[in-house]
Amino acid sequence: MPMPGLQFLSLCVSALVFLALQVSTAVSNSSATYPDFETLQKQIEYQFHSVDLLRQAMTHPSYSIENNHALSLLGLHAIESAAALRLLSTDRVATAADVEAQIKKITSKDACVSGAKGLLLEKLVRVAPGTNATLPTVVCTAYRAMFGAIAVDAGGVDAAVKVLWKVTDGGFVLGSAERLRRGAIVSM
Repeated sequence: MPMPGLQFLSLCVSALVFLALQVSTAVSNSSATYPDFETLQKQIEYQFHSVDLLRQAMTHPSYSIENNHALSLLGLHAIESAAALRLLSTDRVATAADVEAQIKKITSKDACVSGAKGLLLEKLVRVAPGTNATLPTVVCTAYRAMFGAIAVDAGGVDAAVKVLWKVTDGGFVLGSAERLRRGAIVSM
């Protein structure tokens, strides 16, 4: 029977190896180039000063401890604020229920998934093996995180809001084909 001290030591060594692999993976991926990120930046008509923010926005928590969760929260709140501001600036007698309905419409799971799939984010989001990158929660988190990353990169939410209204039509999400038809996607 192994001694308790050896079990503890073995557990500590295993934990250190796991953490070292996580750090190694994060470092090797952060130095990689992502040509599809260039395509995405052209689609959304926003060039990141720090592409690492976009990389983080496209990193699911299952993949790395440096992930998109916090950026997703910021992005969600930027989207909510943008929806409320747009409604109240065009309809000064809008009720709280009207504002809430507008926010629910643009932040709904269907709108979020449609926006993410319209930008093909399921092809960019990094997930751990065994995690499905096309799951609505995964692509929705990446979509919202993209707006959070834009806000951080630009130093404010104005740029994120501008991109939001480019990739949606006043709250109705446009797919890639529709943005292409309107000339919003720059040809490669």
